[in-house]
Amino acid sequence: MSGHFQPLTPVRVLRKLKKLSLPKEGQQYVINRNPRNLEKLRVAYKPNGYLLEKPGRSYWHKLELNITNRYITAEVKHFENGPVVTASSSEWAIKKQLFKTNDASAYINTARVFAQRCLRSGITEIMCKIEATPGGKVEKFLKVVEENGIALKEPEQLKAILPWDQYRPEKPWEVPESEAILAPSKK
Repeated sequence: MSGHFQPLTPVRVLRKLKKLSLPKEGQQYVINRNPRNLEKLRVAYKPNGYLLEKPGRSYWHKLELNITNRYITAEVKHFENGPVVTASSSEWAIKKQLFKTNDASAYINTARVFAQRCLRSGITEIMCKIEATPGGKVEKFLKVVEENGIALKEPEQLKAILPWDQYRPEKPWEVPESEAILAPSKK
């Protein structure tokens, strides 16, 4: 074995990533390592699907709730990559804390865990087409998800503005001067 081999450590990996992500001299761009950045800016492609399709496909992230006789499973599905975040009452850590895995408290607690995982992964807006009966378990699930900071409606995709368009919507990354809070000047 040669003396040039060094084991791969987390410190060496981080050092290499920082070195690769720094722009080189004369370089005009930086590589974006966040694949969801364009979705947050509302610029990313959002598939429309076919106009006559019943459920439609105009979403970046979609909430799916799978209910069986024994368990509940909540998933966030990305339109390209499939499931991104999941939480289920069949998971050992959640099931251990529940009396029953399909009663109202299971829906509420699974919703809390699901919302927490979504926020940790950076997902704050999800398209939800689940119709819940008033006072039912699914309605409680959706209510708890919203209370924990997840919006159940995605913003519209920004379309390219053409010179002849009458209305020009504000871009989400720009702040108009009228809304900007200026710090008071010190005398």
